[in-house]
Amino acid sequence: MRRSRHHTQKRDNHGRITDAVSISGRPAIAEDWAVPGHWEGDLIAGSNNSYIATLVERHTRYVMWMKVADRKTETVINALIKHSKRLPDGLYQSLTWDRGKEMADHKRFTLATDINVCFCDPKSPEQRGSNENTNGLLRQYFPKGTDLSIHSQAQLGYVARELNERPRKTLNFRTPAERFNACVASTS
Repeated sequence: MRRSRHHTQKRDNHGRITDAVSISGRPAIAEDWAVPGHWEGDLIAGSNNSYIATLVERHTRYVMWMKVADRKTETVINALIKHSKRLPDGLYQSLTWDRGKEMADHKRFTLATDINVCFCDPKSPEQRGSNENTNGLLRQYFPKGTDLSIHSQAQLGYVARELNERPRKTLNFRTPAERFNACVASTS
């Protein structure tokens, strides 16, 4: 049988994240919503191959969004590493992500930041419920099909600030910013 010169043979690990720690291996303390520093993340796609990395802190529901140029693992991991340096020690202890290929180089992220990455079970977005809810809020500002590349990081920050200053029922009508700032103050 003759193969096309563009044919690639799939390896056993093709499309899989190697050495992934399952969400069941996430530190037990991360399950306690009362403890800050445990984040959920995702990569949101728009039209024209445009992307935003989204993060939400589980305890405070504080959101942060990063514009990324593409979905390549190097690009996403570099953005997450850079972003992690902006947070005080102790407020970024773990990250839970879905099984997207953009996190294939998760070990480099962990080595650079000392932040453990756990992965949801396949087809289980409810295991990152805070992030899925936050992505829904993001879509109020940037509907599906929107070209996300036309929005600057400053514009993303402005929208994130709006959401972080919106009182939430789940926080007893306090804002994510109030809760997050209290956590920052307690670590200083």
